[in-house]
Amino acid sequence: MRIALRRGGGSSSLPPWLGKRWVRWLLALFGLLAIGWAIFWFLFIRGLPSTDALLAYEPPLPTNVRSIDGTPVYSFARERRVELGFDELPKPLIEAFISAEDKTFFHHSGVNPLTFLNGVYEYVTKYGSGERAHGGSTITQQLAKNLLIGDEYSPSRKIREAVLAVRIEQVLTKQQILELYLNQIFLGRNAYGVQSAARAYFGKDVDQLTLPEVAYLAILPKAPSNYDPDRHEDRAKERRAYVLREMHANGYITGDQQAAADAAPLGTVPRSDARRDVERQFEGHFMEEVRRELIDRYGEADEKGNHGVYTGGLWVRTSLNPVMQKAAEQALRQGLLRYDSAGGWRGRVGAIDPGAGWQAALRKLNPLTGLPEWRAAVVLEKSSGTATIGFMDGSQGKLPTWGANQPKRGVGGRAFDFLKAGDVVLVARSGDAWALRSIPVVSGGFVAENPHTGQVLAMQGGFDPREPFNRATQALRQPGSAFKPIVYSAALESGMTPASIIDDSPFCVFQTASLGTKCFRNFSGGYAGPQTMRWGVEQSRNLMTVRAASQTGMDKVVSLAKAMGVGTYPPYIAYSLGAGETTVLRLTNAVAMLANQGRSLKPTLIDYVQDRHGKVIWRADTRPCEGCNAKDWNGGAMPRPAPRGGQVLDAMSAYQMVHIMEGVVLRGTATALRDLGRPMFGKTGTNSGPTSVWFVGGSADLVGGLYVGFDKPRPLGGYAQGGTIAAPIFRQFAATAMEGMPVVPFKAPAGIRMVRIDRRTGKKVFSGWPDPGEYKPAIIWEAFKPESEPRRAVGKPEPVIAKPDKVRSDSDFLAREGGIY
Repeated sequence: MRIALRRGGGSSSLPPWLGKRWVRWLLALFGLLAIGWAIFWFLFIRGLPSTDALLAYEPPLPTNVRSIDGTPVYSFARERRVELGFDELPKPLIEAFISAEDKTFFHHSGVNPLTFLNGVYEYVTKYGSGERAHGGSTITQQLAKNLLIGDEYSPSRKIREAVLAVRIEQVLTKQQILELYLNQIFLGRNAYGVQSAARAYFGKDVDQLTLPEVAYLAILPKAPSNYDPDRHEDRAKERRAYVLREMHANGYITGDQQAAADAAPLGTVPRSDARRDVERQFEGHFMEEVRRELIDRYGEADEKGNHGVYTGGLWVRTSLNPVMQKAAEQALRQGLLRYDSAGGWRGRVGAIDPGAGWQAALRKLNPLTGLPEWRAAVVLEKSSGTATIGFMDGSQGKLPTWGANQPKRGVGGRAFDFLKAGDVVLVARSGDAWALRSIPVVSGGFVAENPHTGQVLAMQGGFDPREPFNRATQALRQPGSAFKPIVYSAALESGMTPASIIDDSPFCVFQTASLGTKCFRNFSGGYAGPQTMRWGVEQSRNLMTVRAASQTGMDKVVSLAKAMGVGTYPPYIAYSLGAGETTVLRLTNAVAMLANQGRSLKPTLIDYVQDRHGKVIWRADTRPCEGCNAKDWNGGAMPRPAPRGGQVLDAMSAYQMVHIMEGVVLRGTATALRDLGRPMFGKTGTNSGPTSVWFVGGSADLVGGLYVGFDKPRPLGGYAQGGTIAAPIFRQFAATAMEGMPVVPFKAPAGIRMVRIDRRTGKKVFSGWPDPGEYKPAIIWEAFKPESEPRRAVGKPEPVIAKPDKVRSDSDFLAREGGIY
């Protein structure tokens, strides 16, 4: 018997077809494809950003600033961009960009195979030559590169770009892709997006562009600098002609339209005019303070969230009043020029080589010019009767001897004789020629504020708005007599009245062992003996001030100064005369509190901030107002928010101080404001030296303050006083700023008693009446608190003869409030 042995006693479970050769080749091919796809994914697709992010993409947008009435006045931008919706993009503009960049845009799925292969060919043929390959990218690929990948020059980037473009086409519509592309593309002149480019190159909006203008914008995406209209006009026209030919070939325009557009000049505006005039008008210290505050709160970009000043697209409503801001600038500048002009020409502001290349050298020097109408120029050559001067734009002019006739400061002679070729000077137009100008060395700061809200309406921090130092907020100066309202307010709080008698006579006080004894004197010298508090304020008598401070207690004076935000000072009697340093903004805000009936105020430059979608993310006024948003009137009183701030000092004391300061304008040291035709109050200040002269005050609805002085304090001259230098500056401002404003008297709070007194003695008068037509009447109405005024006269009071044609705060008060005491 024969037995046969077999291996694997069981039958095979594999299908017979697996043993076939073609199956094995197919499986190998599949494995290779899987490995290839894994390698491709690892090298090119891994780490690609999600296209879903494009649905929520928000491009970096500038912060837009508006004035108090909502008018756009400025923007903070590193990338100037205005975001438009697809419906806001003109059809010719879209057609021009498609013709120039991607004529098959509406037909491909993200990548055009022919142009992509052309790009590959370009890369291969130019490899190693140092030249960069161009072409091959659709608009969708450009969008992927600009938004999500970057501009690295490599084949891997190109592949990643193509993959992402296909993904984008699956997520976004063609209209959405065009909207994103035309809003974010860089087109030169710091313009991102077509709207900003339209403003930068043509000074108009996209919907106002002509056919040749949209064709010019369409040539810029590849390399804006190659087609700069100032340097490469011929090259730009040649490329524009190509775009017009493509538009005609694509059926977007007719042959006649192409020919007419091709013959048109570029029509671009100079680069220096690219920014709107309105932005240049309000470029200065106010906007810089707004910028600093916004950066402190939100950061510059995304370091503090998604509301960065230069990227977040914020809308900022400020308190800037355009009319008042321009009035403040002009008044302060002209006041500084009036003081400085007597000294003569200050000399050149720089020197360059007047030979070849002088224009570029002058642009590089770019000195401050002070006023907008002043220009920097270089002396190119000089003869006996005239000098030829050149400007940054390459133009030239004549500076005759009569335009440089003033003496040179500190030297004498004639300024023209000191000029030589290469000197950079400041000039202003004078007829057909030019005349020398000098930026004053003396400077100052100015602030205007709403006394009801604390809103800063205007701010000027020096002669030139480009100066980085803001003297309105940063310069610490001694206010001198402008500090006296704080002293007398403390005295009124402590029981004194405007009619209290204070002795104007020699006063010495022992301060400390180290400081010794201090004796004080009046500015003009001499003594007047016992006088009323009112007279002492109106005439700014130092000896009466230190006595009032001594009787009140300097601890109370400095405590009130701190509470009102003026400053923190030691309780030395010298500080009652303004020896402590403060800023214009602080002191102006403190005086505004007096006009606000003693309620505290916080000076603000920003009213509220909105994000790019219009949602308010911050506001200065956070007071609740129940019922303010009701749909219908409920028949009750109009809902109002609670008053701003708490009481810093008694409302009656504040009004008494304001009423006294009205007398400073009528017959004291600020009579320069007397003819403005409305109730005004104020106080001048002149400190030791004098190194600074001040004015603070205003009306019931507008308070301002300013100082004039050198940055490194030194004497202004013995003739310099607040009433002769600072007050006229405020008067010039007020004449413009208050034009059209209602004439409003200062409203007395409840409890104030108006009593007839003798102006010089402070004693109650039982016969006679104040004459509204006199600035220095023997009898005046004085404000007293209850129980502090003299008793009412026995018998029937004499009738008051009203004179409505005269504007006086006292008579206005009587007419409106009623009551004679």
